[in-house]
Amino acid sequence: MVAGKQRIKSLELVPFDDGRFEVFKNEKKLYSKLETGEFPKEDQIVKEVIGK
Repeated sequence: MVAGKQRIKSLELVPFDDGRFEVFKNEKKLYSKLETGEFPKEDQIVKEVIGK
């Protein structure tokens, strides 16, 4: 488990029909499966969201 994961207070999941998987924080895109072609590692996304 990534340290600091408990600091994430809320998430909003928005489903898409086109296979899109994108992560935003305060309107800023942190990750896009469409751009990379693969799903991110959990620790990668948590670090981006908590700012480490």
